[in-house]
Amino acid sequence: QVQLVESGGGLVQPGGSLRLSCAASGSRFSNIAMAWYRQAPGNQRELVAGILSGGSTNYADFVKGRFTISRDDARNTVWLQMNSLKPEDTAVYYCKATLLFGGGVYWGQGTQVTVSS
Repeated sequence: QVQLVESGGGLVQPGGSLRLSCAASGSRFSNIAMAWYRQAPGNQRELVAGILSGGSTNYADFVKGRFTISRDDARNTVWLQMNSLKPEDTAVYYCKATLLFGGGVYWGQGTQVTVSS
């Protein structure tokens, strides 16, 4: 079992920045692939960025150059730094953990990000 607690969402103006955090517990963090997804009203949940314990990352095209995913295995935490935010980035952002051994998948409760003037 993995428990995930997200924080850092909120209301920001276009062009602004936010930093989301996701704290994990319940399993060895270095054995977990972490990712951020988002879901806007009426849309399917979509991958934003992912990161492995070795630091390998991948990003959706629509956030490349604007968002950065990072993790600290000693703190069991993954972050999503979001810069140059656009109104179309408005969504609920979810943290996802995938166990590399056993394949279990866990989701956080989500945090709302609203980009609006």
